[in-house]
Amino acid sequence: MTRKPRGAAAKPSSKGTSKSGSKAGGSSVGRRVRKVVKWLLICGLVGMLVAAGFFVYLYQTTDLPDPNKDFQTQTTHVYYSDGTEIGTFATQNRDSIPLKEMPQTLQDAVVSAEDRTFWTNRGIDPKGILRAAFNNASGGATQGASTITQQYVKILYLTSERSFSRKLKEAILSLKLQREMSKEHILEDYLNTIYFGRGAYGVQAAAQAFFDIDAKDLNLRQSATLASVLNNPTSLDPRNGKAAKRELKDRYQYVLDGMASMGTITEQQADRAARRLPEFPEIPISSRLGGEKGHILTLVRKQLNALGYTDQEIDGGGLKITTTLDPGVMDDIKQGVAAQRPEGFGDKQLHIGVAAVEPGTGALKGFYAGQDFLDSQINWAVSGGMIGSTMKPVTLAAAIKQGFSIKDTFDGNTPYEFPDGLEVRNEQDTNYGSAISAITALEDSVNTAFVDMSASMKNGPEAIYQMAEKLGIPPNEPDDEFPGIPNHTTDLSPDDTLITLGRARISPINMANTYATLAAGGERAQVHLIEKVTDDTNGHDYTFKSPAKRVLSADISADVTYAMQQVVKAGTGTAALPLGRPVAGKTGTATNSKDQVSSAWFVGATPQLATAVMYVRGDGDDQLDGWLPSYFGGSYPTRTWTAIMTAALAGEPVLEFPEPVYVDGDAPSDGHQPYVPPPTQQSHKPRRSSSAPPQSSSAPPQTSSAPPSSSAPPSSSPPPSSSAPPSTSAPPSDGGDGGGG
Repeated sequence: MTRKPRGAAAKPSSKGTSKSGSKAGGSSVGRRVRKVVKWLLICGLVGMLVAAGFFVYLYQTTDLPDPNKDFQTQTTHVYYSDGTEIGTFATQNRDSIPLKEMPQTLQDAVVSAEDRTFWTNRGIDPKGILRAAFNNASGGATQGASTITQQYVKILYLTSERSFSRKLKEAILSLKLQREMSKEHILEDYLNTIYFGRGAYGVQAAAQAFFDIDAKDLNLRQSATLASVLNNPTSLDPRNGKAAKRELKDRYQYVLDGMASMGTITEQQADRAARRLPEFPEIPISSRLGGEKGHILTLVRKQLNALGYTDQEIDGGGLKITTTLDPGVMDDIKQGVAAQRPEGFGDKQLHIGVAAVEPGTGALKGFYAGQDFLDSQINWAVSGGMIGSTMKPVTLAAAIKQGFSIKDTFDGNTPYEFPDGLEVRNEQDTNYGSAISAITALEDSVNTAFVDMSASMKNGPEAIYQMAEKLGIPPNEPDDEFPGIPNHTTDLSPDDTLITLGRARISPINMANTYATLAAGGERAQVHLIEKVTDDTNGHDYTFKSPAKRVLSADISADVTYAMQQVVKAGTGTAALPLGRPVAGKTGTATNSKDQVSSAWFVGATPQLATAVMYVRGDGDDQLDGWLPSYFGGSYPTRTWTAIMTAALAGEPVLEFPEPVYVDGDAPSDGHQPYVPPPTQQSHKPRRSSSAPPQSSSAPPQTSSAPPSSSAPPSSSPPPSSSAPPSTSAPPSDGGDGGGG
């Protein structure tokens, strides 16, 4: 047997070599990983130490500012376009009271609503910060995670700027504050400074603003309500409509549930309180808001909110707001309404809404809300009513765009019957002939002709709806391109077969702007009230910059305004003739569900100014016919319009509208169901005679209860001039004012 030499190395097997190499390699990788982790931990620790040191340095070098110097508010001023002051928004309405005068239910409700860890945290809530950061990063609802102490610090010492440096300073000051003040002191100061809405800073002012009582008398429901509105004083104020009240109810439930979970009230108390919100009494309004001032400031606030300004900025931000309102036009409107107002009808029954808009700019130059703000806060220039036949020029514009012409003829006989049996009648069942021109149809406001026009168009109601939107009537949903003055909802619908008869409720402001678009040759401007805002405190300045945009060709606009001029020269709007200058206008009379006349209009424009006048009664749907001595659009509304415009345009040059172009194209015939009158029906019916003599053309005509006499059928050529407004003794059956409105 051969022996291996002593000390000789054994030949390693290949298997042994591979295993040994693997162990060596793994050990090397592990060492590198541990080394990297060690350095990361060291770097992280060093970073944390540096950050902590930096935070300690900031903490030691940051002093609490003096709140008496830093917590200051400035009065916001609102001006007419000429620089004269309209009024102001209140500086902080605050009356500080000690914590002992604040009910325990109020203190508990605010803690439940804003910071449930208030009594145990050290001024900041790290868990809340992490929770909010995770929620925000994951796309959830934005959360601020601010404790009551942080909110108090921000109010007293800092701005509303959203930045890391501001949040860092807020956290430092909060930690420092909670070491220098007791929790009771912080809560007392917080409740005396926080904004509750309605211009009220602090709980005492809020209790008076919402419930007309002192804070010490607040009950559980009232306390929970005030704690709820802190989250968003504008959108949670029940005075701002049903949607706000629904949001408040949800927040109110959240606050009560929190109080129950914290043990400050029982489950039974929470359940009883949650059944309903407290009563909100009518709070007396400051006399400084009397007349139109309250309406102006309310409308200014709404548009400022729409522009992104908060109530806090408006009420105490020291803003300087320049409006588009002309004090001269405002006074002319007021005087014109007073001069033509029927005697014996008080403010509580008759409402007159007026708005005047400048063509080409969209500037709201003046309006009339209908009554003193102290008597009613409803602004009829915004609320509006059913517009009746003032919708017909919109229909005509849509028809011409589809290829029709103002020389085309339509069926003016009554009734017009749709294939499904729906009938439309002219006022007093007047027949105007089976082929009257579009000019004559508009001149005499012939319902059946315009229904025939709508039916002759391709998708007529939808085309009219789209034209209305283009010209100045906003859709039901917010319009990003033409946001305009807010709170202008309308029930205008593309599905309304009789849309041309004006059954939608629209504001005088939007009707004036619609006619202003036509007066500007088809260029629409955004109707607006705010021209400029200067914010010296936060730099949140604003200047209106929205040039007019072409929405209708100049040729079509010229034809429509030509036809509208015939309404004034020889049709239902002759009461506007005394103005003595070209007027493109249209009367309108609408009926309610009981087939009673509920609103009467005249909307007219010159190249310089477009004005809408609306008469309604009660809630805007009450009966006018049989109540006013003459209730059609051609009567009081047209005469009121004339009185207003005579004063507003005094000294202004007389400007002409463009000559008609007679645009013509290939009108569609799709879906047009021609109307065939019964063989026994008269082709024409004579118009009634007038019971009032013609009025002088040098002044607005007086009341007339019947239209001017005319034994011949209407035509497109002007009849003998008469300034007496046409009128009738019975309402139209279809919501229009055809044949005499």
